[in-house]
Amino acid sequence: MKAAAFDYIKAGSIAQVIDLLVRHGDDARVLAGGQTLMATLNMRLSEPALVIDITGLQSLRGIELRGEVLRIGALATHTQIEQCALVARHAPLLAEAAPHIAHRAIRNSGTWGGSIAYADPAAEWPACLLALGGTVIVQGPDGERRIAADDFFTGLYATALRPEEIITASELPIATAGQWQGMSQLARRHGDYAIVGLAASAQRQDGGLLAPRLAFMGVGTTPWRARQAEAVLDGQTPDEATVARAVAALREEIDPLPDLTNTPDTKRHLAGVLLQRLLASARG
Repeated sequence: MKAAAFDYIKAGSIAQVIDLLVRHGDDARVLAGGQTLMATLNMRLSEPALVIDITGLQSLRGIELRGEVLRIGALATHTQIEQCALVARHAPLLAEAAPHIAHRAIRNSGTWGGSIAYADPAAEWPACLLALGGTVIVQGPDGERRIAADDFFTGLYATALRPEEIITASELPIATAGQWQGMSQLARRHGDYAIVGLAASAQRQDGGLLAPRLAFMGVGTTPWRARQAEAVLDGQTPDEATVARAVAALREEIDPLPDLTNTPDTKRHLAGVLLQRLLASARG
């Protein structure tokens, strides 16, 4: 299929993008990496009157340290994140997750901001953002807003982003000494969306895990935190008995959605398997 006809503008500034979004509303779409938008255009799942290309906005690029946070520009590509030394040092979860994203051609073009804005519940970056307790920075006609990851994902492909706003960057707390971060997922083939995936972080202290964050992908309409399992683990050493209790709590609270080949019970079981695997690495 071919996309329906649309007008195209390559934006020269963030202010221009916001002005166009205000004037055109739901008839406009923003083009960043294009790995999702181009597919939806060609399948006519999206038929905007205007496509606003933001790829020329240098202010949306870059990965840098700013005090105690790692700032990732909305136009940073998956490959740039994968290969960035700052990411490997200060947000190792992202470096671990990046190779799971599709294939190299897509990682070379797809962007951090595009993935966060699209909010696919089976995608890696939304779950990682949630697991690390990050913040999404957006800009609109009323200026800049900062939205905690816990509040950003509101439903299936839905976020707290307003129609006239764009994501400009995200900020992640930098990894501290003794912090544990990990990613595990199960997919039919490398590069496929995960059947179930888990991004996790916690602070190690005296053999225990403090303030764990367990963000699952592929189980609900949004990336999902297993708060009961987190409560079981908080302050505890992840020995076999504690892990068993956490897995039991997870399987009690999780209510996964089925997909074309996997039932809720299958996903519930696999979520427990992933939690066991990651907690084994946390003990190490």
